[in-house]
Amino acid sequence: MSIDPLLARARSLWEDLAGVPVPFLSSGGVNVAVSPESGMCPAGWVGVVALGGSAIVTVPSDSAAAIVRDPLRVLPVEAVVDAASVRAVLPVSRVLGPAVLAYLSPERFRPVHAGLSTVEQLPADDRELRRLEEAAGPEDASEAGLDEITSPAFVVREHGQVIAAAGYRTWPCRTAHVSVLTAPQVRGRGLARATGSATAAHALAAGLLPQWRARRPASRRVAAALGFAELGAQLSIELARHSPRRS
Repeated sequence: MSIDPLLARARSLWEDLAGVPVPFLSSGGVNVAVSPESGMCPAGWVGVVALGGSAIVTVPSDSAAAIVRDPLRVLPVEAVVDAASVRAVLPVSRVLGPAVLAYLSPERFRPVHAGLSTVEQLPADDRELRRLEEAAGPEDASEAGLDEITSPAFVVREHGQVIAAAGYRTWPCRTAHVSVLTAPQVRGRGLARATGSATAAHALAAGLLPQWRARRPASRRVAAALGFAELGAQLSIELARHSPRRS
């Protein structure tokens, strides 16, 4: 069976980030591999990515593999990126996510415009972006990751101040990981769609695969409005130390 080109590119990215050969199985299910240097999750954690009915999992050691392999393999694929389902079968200390993974092809792209606002470009290290992060607060700033972008920043101003910004960080396999941040007091005005659209257009023009990773419904709605297709999800798991495996 042929695989959708967008799904194939997304899978190639995460297989590369896994750091060891661990393909998404064409038959579906969960494929687990030991990879201490995995880029799918924080160091020492378990990384899980499900895309298109198949999932790959990286673990930091053989002992961690012995803990997670059988419990995760018996779960439905959609459950291995569900925090509650994973907590029910594994000794979990902390989780990050789940985050929905969405991708954009040129054919699906639905550009939007800023309306009465104008989208400008700023350098990725411009101080005005740091001021926006301060205004948004540490939690939202960390979620957006605007400080990690390698592209220009696409911004909207109001009264001379940057109130919304987006950009992307270049990831492996010619992927553009999109970051979007809007000041709290102006959310709901379509500014994330405007700056996100400019970012996606820049990435597509460079031949990159735009990736939108989102936990919050509002962020997912913005991605959907631009034409991003939700193909799966990501979850990172820190196993509890000295805890017996649950039955």
